[in-house]
Amino acid sequence: MTASDRATSQPEDRTPESRPVQDRVPAPAALSVAVIGTGTMGQGIAQVALLAGHHVYLHDAAPGRAKEAVGDITARLDRLVEKGRLTSGARHQARSRLVPVTSLGALFDCGLVIEAVTEQLAVKQDLFRELEKTVSDECLLATNTSSLSVTAIAGALRVPGRFVGMHFFNPAPLLPLVEIVSGYATDEAAASRAYDIARAWGKTPVRSADTPGFIVNRVARPFYAEAFRLYEERAADPATIDAVLRECGGFKMGPFELTDLIGQDVNEAVTRSVWESFFQDPKFTPSLAQQRLVQSGRLGRKSGQGWFSYEEGAARPEPLTEPPADAPRTVIVHGDLGPAKALVGLARQAGIEVEAEDDAEPHIELPGGGLLFPTDGLPVGAYESEDVLVFDWSFDYAAATRIALAAGPRAGQRARSEAAGFFQALGKKVTYIPDVPGMIVARTIAMLIDLAADAVAREVASQEDTDTAMRLGVNYPVRLLDWAADAGELTVARVLRNLHEYHPTGRYGPTPGLIGRTDPLEYRDLR
Repeated sequence: MTASDRATSQPEDRTPESRPVQDRVPAPAALSVAVIGTGTMGQGIAQVALLAGHHVYLHDAAPGRAKEAVGDITARLDRLVEKGRLTSGARHQARSRLVPVTSLGALFDCGLVIEAVTEQLAVKQDLFRELEKTVSDECLLATNTSSLSVTAIAGALRVPGRFVGMHFFNPAPLLPLVEIVSGYATDEAAASRAYDIARAWGKTPVRSADTPGFIVNRVARPFYAEAFRLYEERAADPATIDAVLRECGGFKMGPFELTDLIGQDVNEAVTRSVWESFFQDPKFTPSLAQQRLVQSGRLGRKSGQGWFSYEEGAARPEPLTEPPADAPRTVIVHGDLGPAKALVGLARQAGIEVEAEDDAEPHIELPGGGLLFPTDGLPVGAYESEDVLVFDWSFDYAAATRIALAAGPRAGQRARSEAAGFFQALGKKVTYIPDVPGMIVARTIAMLIDLAADAVAREVASQEDTDTAMRLGVNYPVRLLDWAADAGELTVARVLRNLHEYHPTGRYGPTPGLIGRTDPLEYRDLR
């Protein structure tokens, strides 16, 4: 009988008396782990624990589902062997440690139980109440919830101090981040134990307080919300907004294509949950356009239609892109362009003569008199000069392959053409958008940084853990707060203050966390 056959033949219902002798042999990592809920996340977590050397028990309330999950996980292990990422011997050893069980009573001697069932508070509370009747008081209980309160789930327990959030990201075997979430009653020893386990599994754990959305789903809301808001304001179409955030902002995917991949219903539900949990704070207001999309059944890739069509043969819409224009031979750079100072070297490399002047607000003067400013959150129409244009932010102007521009109402065609030609000479595609405050990337970045600073100030997480979570959890191109420190938090606050002037709802007002990172006198004097 092979190791695989032996595992399959083991009794599913385990009791202290009936558990086979071979089951009592400690796994390499000693700790026995149970995963309850065998959907995509549950299977992924089980695979991670299994390959870390643990004896893993699978349980699901649906009859037969745990056995099916064993087959699914086994197939994944086989694919790893085929790809040369796992030896056949390691595969067979791992498979021998994977056991489906039909009752919670079979989990009596587990040292860690991770729940990944439906996102309903009552369901999770009932589950853990039943578990407490079976496992020892030393067993660490964990939830993989992404949207519910760890404190609220633990409130149903007799021993809430050993309860913690272990929020993995999908797909769990591939993504390194795990948010370790402490509820109000969580003992420090329990949180530290969960942290150490995740790290031993090869993950990068970060510590978070129990706040709506934890770190990632709290800080990341503006990435989606600002794009949807721009769409509602008719600043650009989804394909163009996605392209600007990818090619100018440096994000791996645009918010429209990403939410189509996640599922519009899933993304909208998380947004709504965070908003409601924050007592309808305007910074987290959901999108009416996305709600309508969900109500129409256009849920993204899984339904064949979301923001984009995924039907066979459907053409992918192209972003708005300016036709080629002549590059200016010379430009004058006034002041310090700050985060955009890389444009000076890029222009010279492109053969454009650059003259530097230190006597004015940072901008680029074009040969025809056009003035090209990095956006500060104001609409271009608020500038006093005539031929004014603004360009969007980028985390890395040298790497950016597209730049968004907006022209003021008094900007002439020559200024528009020279501005486009300037960036095209630097190897960038150019997209003109209407005159909307904050443009696309700048208002998105500013809002992300604002919420990251707010999370740190409220001690949701440390700055190190916040920046790490956003880099690893959602693959952002930079560490947000480190970038803000280099660019200047006052620059970020200025964009938000100016946005707030045009949208005085509270959505864009800088948080005390961000304001506290600026010089009080300089902040007071912001326009």
